[in-house]
Amino acid sequence: MPELPEVESVRQGLEHLVVGKRIKAVNVLWDNIIKDPSVDTFKRQIIGQRIESVGRRGKFLLFELTSDMLISHLRMEGKFKVETSEAPLTKHTHVLFSLDDGTELRYLDVRKFGKMSLTPKLSAFEHPSLRDLGPEPFETSLTDDHLHRFLKKRQRSIKSCLLDQKMVTGIGNIYADEILFRAKVHPERQANTLTPDDIALLKEAIVSIMTQAVASGGTTIRTYANAYGQEGSYQSQLKVYGKTGEPCPNCHTPFVKGKVAQRGTHYCPVCQT
Repeated sequence: MPELPEVESVRQGLEHLVVGKRIKAVNVLWDNIIKDPSVDTFKRQIIGQRIESVGRRGKFLLFELTSDMLISHLRMEGKFKVETSEAPLTKHTHVLFSLDDGTELRYLDVRKFGKMSLTPKLSAFEHPSLRDLGPEPFETSLTDDHLHRFLKKRQRSIKSCLLDQKMVTGIGNIYADEILFRAKVHPERQANTLTPDDIALLKEAIVSIMTQAVASGGTTIRTYANAYGQEGSYQSQLKVYGKTGEPCPNCHTPFVKGKVAQRGTHYCPVCQT
């Protein structure tokens, strides 16, 4: 699933490719991609609106239109491409936005898990998709105190808390493993046992890992590519994710893989406590 760095890379590409263009027509080839409103209302309401900016909140792309906000979640394998209207459709193309310069913004999704919502932009951040999200990794509101207040009530694993978008938004499985390795915290550790020093290290790891990943255009493990079709490069900097059996660079103990929060989880059994 694309996490914050991958979605940010997609956003940056789309900002150059579609901002300022007007939507002339919409063709929805797979209705389930449209979460709300109804498909007919979605198509009728979006036609004629101009794409004023492309933003992001956590893992959600936010297309700011003339009157509305188009909220898009790529889920597992969703991606956007800008093509000429003459370019042939692939079997995984599910939504087409025809733009006033003759190009098409196309949404492709092999698994068809992605979702789109159209909502009035003045109240967009009250939409159920966005209203409960925690701070971004780069926001000043992500403080040691915020993390402490969230974690002190949680008896579940710290890995599950990192995946909880209410604590910090945008972190998924890959970056959770990398963050915990950098912070030297075991993924199964009960969240409310973290000390102030642990929390300070955790926050530093969140900011550092996510900043580096954004700068690298995200991580390509399987099929991720941005709006230009470019893959991310952070996979070359991964320290623990996908390294099962390889030696830890700190203590040389082989990395192990288990299941935490129902997700495959990589960690060093010696360095992470």
